[in-house]
Amino acid sequence: MINKIIVSLCLFLSLVSFAQEGTSSPYSFYGLGDVRFRGTVENRSMGGLSVLSDSIHINLQNPAQLASLKLTSFAVAGTFTPTKMKTSTQEEKSQRTTLDYLAVGLPSKKFGFGFGLIPFSSVGYKILNIATDEDPTTKRYTGSGGINKAFFGVGYQITKKLSVGADVQYNFGSIETKSVNSIVGVQFGSREINRSDVSGVNFNLGLAYQSKITKKLTLFSGLTYTPQASLNLTNERKIATIQFLTTGGEFVVDEDEIDVDDSKLKMPSKLTFGTAIGQVRKWMIGSEITFQGTSDLGNRFNDINNATYENSIRYSVGGYYIPKYTSYTSYLNKVTYRGGFRYENTGLIVFGQQINDYAMTLGFGLPLNGTFSNINLGFEFGKRGTTNAGLIEENYTNISLGFTFNDEWFRRRKIN
Repeated sequence: MINKIIVSLCLFLSLVSFAQEGTSSPYSFYGLGDVRFRGTVENRSMGGLSVLSDSIHINLQNPAQLASLKLTSFAVAGTFTPTKMKTSTQEEKSQRTTLDYLAVGLPSKKFGFGFGLIPFSSVGYKILNIATDEDPTTKRYTGSGGINKAFFGVGYQITKKLSVGADVQYNFGSIETKSVNSIVGVQFGSREINRSDVSGVNFNLGLAYQSKITKKLTLFSGLTYTPQASLNLTNERKIATIQFLTTGGEFVVDEDEIDVDDSKLKMPSKLTFGTAIGQVRKWMIGSEITFQGTSDLGNRFNDINNATYENSIRYSVGGYYIPKYTSYTSYLNKVTYRGGFRYENTGLIVFGQQINDYAMTLGFGLPLNGTFSNINLGFEFGKRGTTNAGLIEENYTNISLGFTFNDEWFRRRKIN
């Protein structure tokens, strides 16, 4: 069954990932856009914790955990995000539905392999500054696009306690931003469109360790490192004189293409370390810290004066609890209950204000009876940004739904 599901969904969802507008955040204007991928639904439901090894779930953050897979796994997930954005004087609401990831994991003795597609970051915003007596110019800003990752990873179990892994990720996509200005009483307006086609490769390295510390308790730990990499940007800029139509559209009176240099944008290095303690298939609690070299991050055209970057840091705390995974009398006893918290200094500073992001998380793993497959439901209740200095505070809820289908492939059957 799983192979038929993979073929049909891969074709459909890979097309969806290119077309979706995955964010409505004005902060997606900066850097790589709004970085959306923070792990699978299972990991995100525990505050982003990625330290746990699992035989039936794909870990997309630490490639060393691929060695823990025992069944062929296909994972897909999407998120619905209603957001309330507010300044010191105004409030607006928006909502988005997006694909989060599409991945396949294949076990092979001491090895585990994984490949798939991840919509990594998105640009998507619409901002309108209406003319006033002090400033007669109406300004409209819009942005769209983003970066996708196609990845292939491998994990290897060196011993029963220690695994290593690595993956290679090909980044691709396009980003387009547009600004339109019109002055009260002036017939024509101006428009500027900037577009960048993005491509580049980066790598991710991982270690995973687990060991019994008592008869029941197990220690889990993980380490991942992503070296700094460069994205190649093919840039173009067009400036036009336009006339506004009564239908709301734009008529181009005159347009010129401005010569701009192609450029490179650095993908920051990242180091993550986590540790947890628990009883296998019963409970686990742990914490994780991530350092990211975002001080080297820049903008696509390097002509933005109101934003700077510093190194970012993220803290995650979370865990899970399963009352009795072998229960035959109560379905609720087999459900995995997850929860956590995360706090992140994103590294972005706008008008001297740090843009921080934090969220409470909650989730449920719902097993499908008679199989090793499951449905995972996750919730994040968070806040990002500030209303200081005329900026925007975002209060969001991420409602994520993921499916993990498991099956046996490549196993030789014996007939007695």
